[in-house]
Amino acid sequence: MTKYRSEDIQVLEGLEPVRKRPGMYIGSTSSTGLHHLLWEILDNSVDEALNGHCDTIEVTLEKDHSVTIKDNGRGIPVDEYRKTKKSAMEILFTTLHSGGKFGQGNYKVSGGLHGVGMAVVCALSENLVATSRRDGFEWSQTYSRGKPTTKLQKGKAARNYGTTVCFKADGQIFPKTEFNPKLILERAESKAFLNKGLKIIVYENNNTHEFHYPDGIQDYIKKIVGQKTTLMEKPFYVEKEDKLLRLETAFLWTPSTDTQILSFANSIRTIDGGTHENGFRNGITKAVRTYIDRRKLLPKGITAVTGDDVREGLVAIINVYLQGEVEFQGQTKGRLNSEITSQVEAVVNHTLEHYLNENQSLGNTIANRIILSAQARIASRQAKEAVQRKTNISHRLNLPGKLSDCATTDKDQAELFICEGDSAGGSSKQARDRKTQAILPIRGKILNVETATMTKILANTEIQNLISACGTGIGNKFDYNKLRYGKVIIMTDADVDGAHICTLLLTFFYRYLPELIEKGHLFIAQPPLYRIDAGKKLFYALTDEEKDEIIKGLNGTSHEIGRFKGLGEMPASDLRETTMSKKSRSLIRVGLRSAEQASKTVSELMGKNAEFRFKFIKEKAEFVKDLDV
Repeated sequence: MTKYRSEDIQVLEGLEPVRKRPGMYIGSTSSTGLHHLLWEILDNSVDEALNGHCDTIEVTLEKDHSVTIKDNGRGIPVDEYRKTKKSAMEILFTTLHSGGKFGQGNYKVSGGLHGVGMAVVCALSENLVATSRRDGFEWSQTYSRGKPTTKLQKGKAARNYGTTVCFKADGQIFPKTEFNPKLILERAESKAFLNKGLKIIVYENNNTHEFHYPDGIQDYIKKIVGQKTTLMEKPFYVEKEDKLLRLETAFLWTPSTDTQILSFANSIRTIDGGTHENGFRNGITKAVRTYIDRRKLLPKGITAVTGDDVREGLVAIINVYLQGEVEFQGQTKGRLNSEITSQVEAVVNHTLEHYLNENQSLGNTIANRIILSAQARIASRQAKEAVQRKTNISHRLNLPGKLSDCATTDKDQAELFICEGDSAGGSSKQARDRKTQAILPIRGKILNVETATMTKILANTEIQNLISACGTGIGNKFDYNKLRYGKVIIMTDADVDGAHICTLLLTFFYRYLPELIEKGHLFIAQPPLYRIDAGKKLFYALTDEEKDEIIKGLNGTSHEIGRFKGLGEMPASDLRETTMSKKSRSLIRVGLRSAEQASKTVSELMGKNAEFRFKFIKEKAEFVKDLDV
């Protein structure tokens, strides 16, 4: 038996826990975690703005992959902290759970609550320089991997106030330390929208980007909607404040079928919603229902409109500012847990109902649009029930006839491969592990769900098979617990047609089974384009570049190059080794970085309006090296 003694127990001190387990503090060491470091420092500057002490923030991306964030707030305190003989600045950057946001005096409103942000950034930085301008001078101190490398230094005289933090992420922690300018510009723009009057300037690659929006989230709504048709000339806007809560929301309806609700708490994006979003949804539904009922606008056959009917086509932003203790879920603050549902609901319900009654022409337009959603929902349900009845008769256990299922009933072990055509399906069945891998062939290019009605979508055989195989159902019948496979893998040919089919499938999953993407169940397989035989050595290449690199590495050794025409032409042994075997394959997990951007991209590139695609092709044509036509 293995001995387990007291000397085997470690006690991590200072910032060692952060370096040992960075994922606990920033989610991961991927690009998402890297950028989380920048968000922590940027949010501190935004907190200064929220409390009326700062109106300008500058972000500079340096060529060495370091980043500098500068604000004109109050500056970090530099006086000695109690009896430690250390400055307050050093305590903030080297000690977890330290900060000025726990009490009530310094920050009425704040996005940083746990007192770990600055210390975590310091711990995970190769080097960090903090500068505070206050009390008539510049004060600076440098740190490396969570420890000070200099003492606090008093610099030149400074008449203004503010803080500057320059850091470079630690290459020992992060595989890549280069920041993505596009992500930073999106975040900077979002912060400027949420804090009307705040100016955020980003410097990158000799370019200067300035974000400043006097109308705040109303400008944000207009930017999201863009050139889309709307039912309202301008967004409906509400701003309400009391001693503990300030609520700001703007929203409007479009003829589109998708819904975009972006929620924020103290300028922090709450991607998983929370109590403020729940209150908004309840309030808007009650107001619209009351207006429709009082004016007796419901036609025969509809007993009531649902919350989903009300939110169809809605574009909304909810931003709340809370004073005192704010409860987020986790350090990454994805969900607001503070009990404010009833307060938000009351404000939205009262103000919207009053607005609709004061503007009856617009109120009737919105009501008719929502009633149309209800009628479409009922028609869709009837069509779906008819499809289900037909499917239950045709297929045992409601599973598609072409599905070659796996033996295991353990969802976490089970995988569903969606491949194009019976030929690819045949090769995949030979290459698979029958115990854990199921194969569902689909016939060519499936229906583009972005341009089709729900009735047409549910009547499509390929869509029926996809829904049945996954097992969850869709819409209000969706049940995540009925998901049959832990991994759903899109496996198409490595050519233009394969990419098109993959795009159509991604559109379907994004619009009708988004939970599979959000919970990390959807993947894209990476079949190779080439096989290179060099004597007893065998190589596979995903791209022309990889092929050229492999050939270059052979240094003139005799070799043969084979190009796979498709999965159906690939020998089962090659398909198993390169694309399906868990030991040697490469999969791309499909994720959702920005719901707003994803919805816009799918709508523009897959929707009915060809103008956006034409514009996209014109802008990107010069970057295309090889065009397969």
